[in-house]
Amino acid sequence: MKLLRVHIITAKSCGGLLDGLDVRLRGSSTSVSDFEPLCLIGPNGAGKSQLIQVIAEAFQSLLHAAVPDEERAEGNENLLFEIEYLISEPNHDKPVHVRARRLAQGRKKAVVGLDRKVDGDWVECDLTSAATAALLPTKVVGYTSGANETLSLPFLVSRSGYAEEVGRRALNESTRADPVPDTRLMLIDYGTHLEVLVANLLLGALEERDALLSDARVQDLHSFRCVIQLAHSAAPKAAAKKGRNRRKGIQLTGELELYLDQLQRCATSFHYEPTSDSYTFDFFVTEETRKAFSSFWSSALALYAALHKLAMLNDLAIPKAARDRFKRETQLRKFASRLPEPQDEDKVFRFERVVFDAQGGRGTVDYVSLSDGEHQQAQLLGTMCMVSFPQALFLLDEPESHFNPKWRVKLISKVLDLPTATGRRKDASPASMQDCLLTTHSPFVPSDMAKERVLIFSKNSATGKIEVRHPNVETFGTTFDAILGECFDIRPPISDVPKAVIEELNASYDPKEIQERMQDLGDSVEKIMLADRVRQLQRQSGD
Repeated sequence: MKLLRVHIITAKSCGGLLDGLDVRLRGSSTSVSDFEPLCLIGPNGAGKSQLIQVIAEAFQSLLHAAVPDEERAEGNENLLFEIEYLISEPNHDKPVHVRARRLAQGRKKAVVGLDRKVDGDWVECDLTSAATAALLPTKVVGYTSGANETLSLPFLVSRSGYAEEVGRRALNESTRADPVPDTRLMLIDYGTHLEVLVANLLLGALEERDALLSDARVQDLHSFRCVIQLAHSAAPKAAAKKGRNRRKGIQLTGELELYLDQLQRCATSFHYEPTSDSYTFDFFVTEETRKAFSSFWSSALALYAALHKLAMLNDLAIPKAARDRFKRETQLRKFASRLPEPQDEDKVFRFERVVFDAQGGRGTVDYVSLSDGEHQQAQLLGTMCMVSFPQALFLLDEPESHFNPKWRVKLISKVLDLPTATGRRKDASPASMQDCLLTTHSPFVPSDMAKERVLIFSKNSATGKIEVRHPNVETFGTTFDAILGECFDIRPPISDVPKAVIEELNASYDPKEIQERMQDLGDSVEKIMLADRVRQLQRQSGD
């Protein structure tokens, strides 16, 4: 799929910041098969993160209406919007031009709808039909490198709805055996890092595993432990019923019981503690371990989904009062609201003792000793390896925030060259039929993109509204200084302390002082100008 236009009519979630914003992202003649990320750049507070959050909320509302068994709730039912995009349709050569919308209808409550363009006219789609569901994203993947409630909120609503559905089905004997469908919204943050990494390093192809760890100090997964405890003080207790096989704390669906059995079969060793209804699985990773996992899970994404479903049970270990508060504050659009994270000892599912083989066979490296940048790169690339099917939408909020400059320079090339199950993303493959919006404050990302794919966000000081434009200079291959000047009005980029020294020297009439203090400055245009000032002062004094 490819996003073409986003029109935010009203979004209370952003405090009116985005109201009226109408952004043309691409032309309707764009190729659906090419993977061409869009870069959203600009200063803090300019609405970049809010825009991708609203896009996630809009699609969540549509998915909730069209496939309510996958998206069980919506985070912002008052959002009014229009989003146009292209998407491939099964058994059709040409992409479909689609308009997703929720528009005001007088005094009637606004409802979501989907239209497709036929011979130049918009034709309304039946949201209850399977054909319409196929015109929506297969996955909306949100990524945030920190505790960003702005982007996370719709995804947390989705996760909470899934956890409650599991709880209801597990307590109902007639639905207990039914699998609970995955959510289409998929949040990747620090809390899901190990789920992504373990799944990829167990079931990813060797080329994919190498790509994830190539810049880290490790070369493979050595061993890890999973702990699942179903009866503890934080878990809600189910009422005992005669004749039924009930657990002591959190009840599981048949699907989750199956995952427990499969993990046990793959484990190098395991221990069950009946008094706490807890399981400890230890895995020493060998090729035989990978064969065992591959006999139960068809792909890294399938294994990730199983691990993530177990991890989402942690929501059920949160006291009911806290979960109810989250629901209320979500409806009131209080963005400080976030599902509290249980302490490790109260978690239903957690990883422990994750160890890697060091590069060059130099022993092992513990997971916690990896840097934030190593964590972030492996997580980002691992996510994009797993989600390699068509019609996925990536919404990435500062995906390179913990990278060093060298890694930032390589970000886009690494993503385009990334091997996936369906080919490299830059090639014409199913993995290419996806879209990606990423926010950044870095000049490195837009330097890899043509200016048509770069959107500069700024806030109008007079109106308080957000303005979006393409750069006036060609960004592809240009210098970082030029991009910083165009996007942030920093010309050239020198920090405040040396800038103050330069300003002081520019005001000086002592050429000897300027020459001496210039030796402390690095090369820059300003230093050249100071040298010229020294020559002028020397000519004036006759020296």
